[in-house]
Amino acid sequence: MSLWSLLLLPSAVFITGDHHARRLPISEQPRPPNENRILSALPREDYDRLAPHLKPVSMPRGEVLYHTGAHIEYVYFPVKSMISLVSRMSDGANVEVGVTGFEGMVGLPFLLGSEKSPHECMVQIPDGALRARADVIKSEFKRGGALQDLLHRYTQSLLVMTSQAAACNRAHSVGERLARWLLMTHDRCVSVDLPLTHEFLSMMLGTRRAGVTEAAIILQAEGLIKYNRGHVTIEDRRGMEEFACECYGIIKAEFDLRPAEAFG
Repeated sequence: MSLWSLLLLPSAVFITGDHHARRLPISEQPRPPNENRILSALPREDYDRLAPHLKPVSMPRGEVLYHTGAHIEYVYFPVKSMISLVSRMSDGANVEVGVTGFEGMVGLPFLLGSEKSPHECMVQIPDGALRARADVIKSEFKRGGALQDLLHRYTQSLLVMTSQAAACNRAHSVGERLARWLLMTHDRCVSVDLPLTHEFLSMMLGTRRAGVTEAAIILQAEGLIKYNRGHVTIEDRRGMEEFACECYGIIKAEFDLRPAEAFG
């Protein structure tokens, strides 16, 4: 059986008797390391309704799933990939306002009443996702069952992330923000080796490339990361958490994430 076939099998159920999603620490969820968290939490009956509509897709780094203002035709449940939500300014400047990995779904605005994307959604870490037509997921959402509960909870977490990121961009140094961002990325990846260039990092952090370079030199001098030809390797996770600003801890607690490779 192929990897994608295995990923389409329903996983454990984390729903209480009254059909409300119960939040469990991710470390307690007996899920395959690369399966989407929301899909793995659905009851078998709910999952079976969606399974025929879930199509595996490969997404290269830099692919834009939606441009700002574009119609949302599909939603995406990342498996090993990570998607950046990017706000682009009229002068060409841009900044990342949130990320979605295996813990969530890309395309939430469609379920909340808007058929157009308010942000550009760009693949940051490449690899697989499960895609479904947005109207199919909205129909399941409107049934008022487990998927609605799970996505409501995820929406709350995403709001905390975006608001905290806004505060972080205003209050903290580039080095602290870079450490926070790398930790958030590491939480959603299956490797400590992250394929990220300085140019890409400067775009995500909304700062000059020179500022990112200076911050990366400091992190590398502290023995926290290693940077080589477009790849960042986290050498000291605990040290990175101590170096990062308080925003990482707030966001991490909200999502209750752990490094994905811990579940292999």
